Amino acid sequence: MSRKLKWGILGCASIAKRAVIPGLKQSQLNEVTAIASRDIDKSQATAEELAIPKAYGSYEEILLDPDIDAVYIPLPNHLHKEWTIRAAEAGKHILCEKPLALTEAEAAEMAEAAAKSGVHLSEAFMYRYHPRYDIIKDLLNSGAIGEIRAIHSSFTFNNSGSATNVRFRKDWGGGSIYDIGCYPINAARILLGTEPEAVTVQAFFSPAHDNVDMMASGLIEFGGNVALTFDCGMWAAGRNPLEIIGTEGIIEVPHAYSIPEGGSSFFLTQNGERKEMPVPAVNAYSEQGDHFANVVLNNSPARYGTDDAIYNMRVIDACLLSAHERIRVTL
Repeated sequence: MSRKLKWGILGCASIAKRAVIPGLKQSQLNEVTAIASRDIDKSQATAEELAIPKAYGSYEEILLDPDIDAVYIPLPNHLHKEWTIRAAEAGKHILCEKPLALTEAEAAEMAEAAAKSGVHLSEAFMYRYHPRYDIIKDLLNSGAIGEIRAIHSSFTFNNSGSATNVRFRKDWGGGSIYDIGCYPINAARILLGTEPEAVTVQAFFSPAHDNVDMMASGLIEFGGNVALTFDCGMWAAGRNPLEIIGTEGIIEVPHAYSIPEGGSSFFLTQNGERKEMPVPAVNAYSEQGDHFANVVLNNSPARYGTDDAIYNMRVIDACLLSAHERIRVTL
């Protein structure tokens, strides 16, 4: 049996317990060795629930564990920089939840720390490792829908009644643009293969939620007269579609980012005929984990380097500035 990458999990966040840890366990090249919380009872309960061998009462203990190769960081956004840099200095490879940081400058500092320590750092956008995105990019490159004229995408859900949710802490990097607006931004950049030129965003900042943006709608301008229009929100009915409009056709992805089991197919419209495009049913979290492990264990090239995360934060910075100042921001 080939060696597997041994993971430590920093925190018992919901995304770790319900998605990332099960995905790593189902993957071929990874195993989850330890989990840490500042509450040892919490980490022990989670370790028992998910059959994780070790439980620690501090994040530092994971970084000191010589058996751990890599760490996954699902901590609140304002802690991403600190624990990424500390993990890098401890020689651990790092998968950090999106958004990678609070600003472009923070992301660049984190990338520099990883490079200095010779460790792999990746932002946890699991959706992009699902095979349907390769299929979609192949269709776009083949001219299946002609020239791209526009992209539209949304990501919304409603958890506005969750008073203690970390997403509603402004000083912790709360708000819908950080939490889910980052997905349409990332997807448009990947699909178009270029960086935006300007952004304009309108947002609803809720006094009842520490004045974070609970809903935002934006226009992101790319070269070639193409734009992404998007909306994101944490106080709206849930959906996460992606639509790519071309001169000769349309690609529609009903569940673009949060992928339900068996719901990974998408639709292609050509010459007025709309057909469903089947896609292999895989766990995108497992695919993300195996890609990460291949980079670390087998020196495979990373599909998305730290530059991608830095550039995505640059756009997020501009979106937040535009929303707060009600201005168009050039990049």
